[in-house]
Amino acid sequence: MTGGPLDTLRVDNVGSLLRPAALGDAFARHRRGDLEDTALHAAQDEAVRDVLGEQEKVGLPVLTDGEFRRSTFMESFAEVAGYAELGDNLWRAHARRALDRDAPERAEAPSAASATVATEPLRLVRNVPLEEFRFAQGCTDRPVKSTVLGPDRVFQTFDAAGSRDVYPDRWAFLDDVVAVERDIVAGLVGAGCRYVHMDAPGFTAYVDAPSIERFRAKGLDPADLLTRTLAAENAVVAGFPDTTFGVHVCRGNEQGHWHREGHYDAIAEQLFSGLAHQRILLEYDTDRAGTFEPLRFVRPGAVVVLGVVSTKSARVETVDEVVGRVEEATRHLPLEQLAISPQCGFASTLEGNDLTADDQWRKFDVLLRAAELVWG
Repeated sequence: MTGGPLDTLRVDNVGSLLRPAALGDAFARHRRGDLEDTALHAAQDEAVRDVLGEQEKVGLPVLTDGEFRRSTFMESFAEVAGYAELGDNLWRAHARRALDRDAPERAEAPSAASATVATEPLRLVRNVPLEEFRFAQGCTDRPVKSTVLGPDRVFQTFDAAGSRDVYPDRWAFLDDVVAVERDIVAGLVGAGCRYVHMDAPGFTAYVDAPSIERFRAKGLDPADLLTRTLAAENAVVAGFPDTTFGVHVCRGNEQGHWHREGHYDAIAEQLFSGLAHQRILLEYDTDRAGTFEPLRFVRPGAVVVLGVVSTKSARVETVDEVVGRVEEATRHLPLEQLAISPQCGFASTLEGNDLTADDQWRKFDVLLRAAELVWG
């Protein structure tokens, strides 16, 4: 891949932002049948315009629509023939968990609770990320990035045993996921999107003991699965030379809860050297992620975006803390291959995490001031 103009951005935004109360209310009324589609879309339009303006005001170099049209970050794969039940399954899993602020920190991952049966060969029906991008980019002169669910996470939601009539070979399903996602990406690139970000939180399953046991219970070899899904991740982004691609790896993020634990070390050599993306966004806000030592495996030219500011906590980190973390990381990767961001989105699901919008924007301000000190 040749480099794109956004490859070396020093401050990034993982994607989702806290929804305003009015937007959350509009979603709830729509789900109850008390609000028409057009009214929900109007509420989303207004909220997206406002949040783009807030990001401009803070000074972010690349913007997102906050994922304000989605109930969860996984809905970019919702309008796919043969897999239409994914969205409903996610909602049912979410409702069963009914997470609250007093629940244990660790919660079951959506991919573990939302097994979906393929009812026909996969086919893109509606390019949701493309529609989101076109509206958002039409509201600002700054570049807008699009966030898309990666094939590894989609595969982890797949009920292979229940789908044998359609996909007797489970790897044919993975191939079709890649084909659908390449259609999504091609649409985005054709519309002028210069930065496509793939959400791949499922990669941390390969260092998390309960997740590894779930793979084995399904007759999957975790090492083989990692090799196949890494190849699928790269296949989605291959052949788009003028576009910056990022890939985000975390341990889950839902109303401040996390889903997996385990350091990067066990998969770092294969993953960090093997990903074809120009930017690798990594969660690094707690000890669950381990040390920066595995960064030594990152291939030359790739930029690691250190997620050293937490979206799970209302405490606003200091500039000195962020600068210190960057300096620590330079022991293992050159400064020119580093950038900084929040560790995840602020609202991977509609409810958002346990902090305020003011906390959110102050955290971005800290990142921007730290970047100015470190990179100038």
